[in-house]
Amino acid sequence: MHEDSNQKASPYTAPILFPIDPAEYWQRIRQIIKEEVALLKSAAFNPSTSIYQTPGLQYKPLYKMSEVCSIFGVTKPTVYDWCKHGKLKPVKIRSRVYFLWQDIQLLMESYGKMEKAA
Repeated sequence: MHEDSNQKASPYTAPILFPIDPAEYWQRIRQIIKEEVALLKSAAFNPSTSIYQTPGLQYKPLYKMSEVCSIFGVTKPTVYDWCKHGKLKPVKIRSRVYFLWQDIQLLMESYGKMEKAA
């Protein structure tokens, strides 16, 4: 590589390896950032439609122990008892216990029938 003696490479700049002028590249990046910040600040931004939501998903597939307790209005020992007797099947993910929505629905139906019979 032949280098002009007038042009010295700065030790702090790295070459950009795509066919666009660096000034134009940084101008585009700044514009994209400004647009994203404006979108986040605008009233059109709705946190409920964030990237964490899955499009088309109408229900939450997994519920925590505390959520199951609040749905049925029972304590944790009651939910553990239901698991022991096969009324509710726990799903273990790493060290946490979750319950499938379908299983909760089935238990809700039978739980509702038990309350009506009593």
